[in-house]
Amino acid sequence: MTVLYDNIGELVTNDPAQGDGSLLGLVRDAAMVVDDDRIAWVGPKGKAPAAEQRVDCGNASVIPGFVDSHAHLVFAGDRAAEFAARMSGAAYDGGGIATTVSATRAASERELSDNVDRLVGELLRSGVTTFETKSGYGLTVADEVRALDIAGRTTAETTFLGAHVVPAEYRDRRDDYVGLVAGDMLMACAPRARWIDVFCDRGAFDVDEARTILLAGADAGLGLRMHASQLAAGPGIKLAVELGAASVDHCTYADDGDLEALAASNTVATLLPGAEFSTRATWPDGRRFVEAGVSIALATDCNPGTSYTTSMPFCIAMAVRDMHLTPQRRCEQPPRAGRPPCAATTWECSRPACGRTSSGSMHPHTFTWPTGPECPSSTTWCNPALPRNESRSNSDE
Repeated sequence: MTVLYDNIGELVTNDPAQGDGSLLGLVRDAAMVVDDDRIAWVGPKGKAPAAEQRVDCGNASVIPGFVDSHAHLVFAGDRAAEFAARMSGAAYDGGGIATTVSATRAASERELSDNVDRLVGELLRSGVTTFETKSGYGLTVADEVRALDIAGRTTAETTFLGAHVVPAEYRDRRDDYVGLVAGDMLMACAPRARWIDVFCDRGAFDVDEARTILLAGADAGLGLRMHASQLAAGPGIKLAVELGAASVDHCTYADDGDLEALAASNTVATLLPGAEFSTRATWPDGRRFVEAGVSIALATDCNPGTSYTTSMPFCIAMAVRDMHLTPQRRCEQPPRAGRPPCAATTWECSRPACGRTSSGSMHPHTFTWPTGPECPSSTTWCNPALPRNESRSNSDE
């Protein structure tokens, strides 16, 4: 069945051939025709073709749907005490991850699944149409497998993060744990994951350990991703570039050499403003990345300790206010920056009259935009009539 979505105030197509000719491809007073699950036509509403059904969008804006390419959704417990300590002046050193590992290991599968479903629902309601999520709070073979099984019920973009930190039981046997992650744990988790990630930073894994684990992941057929330079400057970003990682995330302490390497590569630098906000860390200058020619993305980094938010709009606002990025840049080809970890292609309708979302899949008003694999695009309807408390995350900052 064909449906005409009419009376769109502003439509962002991300196609310079459309509308005003800008990178945003902005079409004012627009319309869109959907044929089953495919968008068949977009353009000025006065030129819209006939359709079997018409929906009045009430002068809403239609913008690219958010691709959240970095999230940690499979966890139990909270780290409110850690947050309170940071607000009293304590520095973040990554040690709180162990608290979540203990809680996650002790939780039932139902408890973990229910929490993931809750967070996925929040992501969808805030306009995220495609998202990635990681393991990393189990750190045993069985617990990492369980985390990826749960994650795989909600997204195809699953990441094995057995190399999050060295768990307490291996504190004096680091080499044994690196061998486990690159060996038996990887063998069990690779069939359940699309990506492998390593936290290469102070207090986590050094560059040689990260290289060993990532190369083993590549041999197992997984795409490569990294956490690097969140806590201190280091060689992690250059390692990500050397190995051809799809993305390197955080990059808080990226130096000029890191930016030069990124600019000459296909590796995306994912900035995570929620982490800087929650930990009171240094804000990386996003404008510096852009001017150096680096491809950047934004993501929520949703996790219980350092970025407890599912709201991409909140993260975008922080990136504009504190990372010196422009609102327009945050709408320019947003899935392009998130393309390596998130390849799905959807447009989502968040009409108040619909009121339907479902954890783990898009609701019935999600459509495919046929732009091809090299430039996926996704879009969310933003209706000014939508009540404020329905358009924001309920997560506890």
